[in-house]
Amino acid sequence: MTRAAAVLATAGFVVIVAFQAALALGAPLGHAAWGGRHARLSTRLRIGSAVAVVFWILAALIVLGRAGFEVSPFPDVVERWGMWVLVVLLPVGALMNIASSSRWERYLWGPLALILAVLALVVALNAS
Repeated sequence: MTRAAAVLATAGFVVIVAFQAALALGAPLGHAAWGGRHARLSTRLRIGSAVAVVFWILAALIVLGRAGFEVSPFPDVVERWGMWVLVVLLPVGALMNIASSSRWERYLWGPLALILAVLALVVALNAS
C-alpha cells in the first residue's frame, strides 16, 4: 500500500512539475496558477515556477525514498522529516488553491493537493 501511494503521489508531482516547467518557460497558462490574474507570467512568477519545479522533484524523491524505492539521494532522517513537511504543506496548498479566484486552481489544483496530502500521509504513517 505504501509503495502504491508513493507511486501515485509521484505521478501527481510529475503533473505539477510539467505544468510549472511550462509556466517557467513562458507558456500562456497563467490563468491556472498564481491566482490566475495573468495569462503570461511575469519574470518573478516564472522564477517562482522554476523554484516550484525543483521543490516538487525533491518532494517526489523524498516520497519514493520513504516508501523504499532506491532513487532518493537523501538520508533516512531527511526523508522522514520531509514526509511530515509534505503532510503539513499539501493541505495548506490545497486551501490556498481552493480560496483562489482562479477556477483552475479551485477545481483542479486544490483537489489534487488534497489527494496528494492523503497519499503523503499514507506514506508517512506506513513507511518502514
